[in-house]
Amino acid sequence: MIKIIKNGNVITMDEERKRIEKLDIVIKDDTIVEVTEKYDGSYDEIIDATGKIVMPGLINAHTHLGMSYFRATNDNLTLQKWLNDMIWPLEDKLDDEDNYYGTLLSIIEMIKTGTTCANDMYFNCAGALKALNETKFRCMFTRTLMDSDQKGHEKIDEFIKLYEENKYNKLLSFAVAPHALYTCNHEYLTECSELATNLNLPVHFHYCENKAEIEGTLEQYNKSPLSVLIDTGLINNKLILAHATFIDDDSLEYFKGKDVSFVHNPVSNLNLGCGIADIVKYKKYVNVALGTDGQGSGNNLNMFYHMSFVDLLQKGKYEDPTVFSSYDVLKMATINGAKALGLEREIGSIKSGKKADIIMLDMNDSLTSPGTDVITNVVHNAYNNVDMTMINGEILMKDKKLCLDINEEKLINKIKEVIYSLS
Repeated sequence: MIKIIKNGNVITMDEERKRIEKLDIVIKDDTIVEVTEKYDGSYDEIIDATGKIVMPGLINAHTHLGMSYFRATNDNLTLQKWLNDMIWPLEDKLDDEDNYYGTLLSIIEMIKTGTTCANDMYFNCAGALKALNETKFRCMFTRTLMDSDQKGHEKIDEFIKLYEENKYNKLLSFAVAPHALYTCNHEYLTECSELATNLNLPVHFHYCENKAEIEGTLEQYNKSPLSVLIDTGLINNKLILAHATFIDDDSLEYFKGKDVSFVHNPVSNLNLGCGIADIVKYKKYVNVALGTDGQGSGNNLNMFYHMSFVDLLQKGKYEDPTVFSSYDVLKMATINGAKALGLEREIGSIKSGKKADIIMLDMNDSLTSPGTDVITNVVHNAYNNVDMTMINGEILMKDKKLCLDINEEKLINKIKEVIYSLS
């Protein structure tokens, strides 16, 4: 099956090309086979992109897909109070079926807003897996690991079973995910590190999200967060560090040259009063990607919304508009996200040989016209302009209409029923 996306204004995110070109994209089954100015070969289906922007699908490098139930529950709460007093008690009441519906709603939200891959960290994985398989959504998947309830080894066993049963799923990749330093002890973190090494998987966890967490780590371990990574062996793994709001210069120097990525979650950090990460500095040392966190703290999974914050916060933090650019942000949401997940050979840019995870934007409306600087307009204004979403060569949304057999009204009603049962 050969599809061609024709006459699009393409933002390839391929450093070997110009940033924006008028191109045709040829897709055979699930793979991009040609990116050319004028394709005149055969095809089975044509997608007319005339006057529209075509770009790689966005990559949400840190989120919790089952948390759609807790959208915008973060007002006037610190991170620790929000987790301990609100979220964790409610999450204890959720089961696999609940997580199926919650994850399904999150996937629909992402497809509608141009995200084609997410790095998920949650529990009740059978329900989430069912939603992912039904929607054919690309995901780095895991089971959150923590031993604060003395059931840590049961959780590791659950993850190993999940991995072994699904490791050949072409749309899934996996990470070992200890929740955070403050919910795991030294022995457990060491075990997680060894597991990741044995399975050749990255390690994904929350790290230095706010100052209280850092102080708690010092109290719990009598060591700095970096020392914990070194002593438990975690530093030897490929690391995906979510938040990394406060990283000192010595740690940055240590991370330099290692397989470490930070995932910036600006909206979540602002909502919970965690602070503003110094992305301008960080990107000189490590790969920096973008995440939304769950809807509970990030409010939504619309990566375009979250992208705008990154650029504005850094310029304001430095009182200098030259320190960051819209293209820097777009890299965080595409190719940098792919690098963080170890998927840069498959996704993150439009290039021959990569998987066809592609979105199309229609910017021809009164809210986004004129678009004099295309990339800046996309980063700051394209909240509701995704016209088509394709994952692995399959169109999941076209003309802003889902191509999935899902009754959204029934799904939303079911979500409301679950929320009512939690109260």
